[in-house]
Amino acid sequence: IVLALQKLDDNDAQAVEDFLQKHYLSTEDLERLRTITVLPERMVQDYRSTYNDIRDWLRREKIAKEQDDSSVDWSDVVFEVDLLKSQEINLDYILELIFEKNKKSKNKTTLIEEVRRLIRSSLGTRAKESLVVDFIHQADLDSIKDKPGIIEAFFTFAQAEQKREAQDLIVAEELNLEHAKRYLNVSLQREYASEHGTELNNILPKMSPLNPQYLPKKQRVFQKIAAFVEKFIGVGGEV
Repeated sequence: IVLALQKLDDNDAQAVEDFLQKHYLSTEDLERLRTITVLPERMVQDYRSTYNDIRDWLRREKIAKEQDDSSVDWSDVVFEVDLLKSQEINLDYILELIFEKNKKSKNKTTLIEEVRRLIRSSLGTRAKESLVVDFIHQADLDSIKDKPGIIEAFFTFAQAEQKREAQDLIVAEELNLEHAKRYLNVSLQREYASEHGTELNNILPKMSPLNPQYLPKKQRVFQKIAAFVEKFIGVGGEV
């Protein structure tokens, strides 16, 4: 209600009356609401970003705990993800914001700083930070005429990056080309990478499971693929 009140035009008597009726408020209630101080949007984004950083740190600590006996009872640590989901910001919104901000200021450094803050405040877009920043660096934003244009330009760029990074990953880890491409495409379609079954084993280079390097190799490859999938979820195309 407080956020809606910020957009209310006090000079529009009908709008004020509609607002009171919609929220079942009296004139006195409205005056009390006006005394509430709302945090600036930038500060709210910073708080969300810090919240997400702490959440990610706790998740890493929990994973480490599974490999190392810890005195911390992680079962008591609960994160209110629903709180964050209610404030999620989608990719189209970020791209449209880039378009609007670029029209007002041609300074890419300032633009990137604002976009980083916005992306980090949302769980759904944090993994795409480097992808969006690279797009800003490489794109000729001034030549893009409208919001649909910047969305199309980004997805064209992202799909090309997806292919390039997939190829780099396959080469760097010496993976089985066809099996790896199939596994990556399936993982992108279902929006997560799975280490169960034989799919992951099939993409690895020939190596005996008894080899002491086998499990570290498998885990490293899986972590890279999981990060890759999280980064490119929703951009479309194939590797």
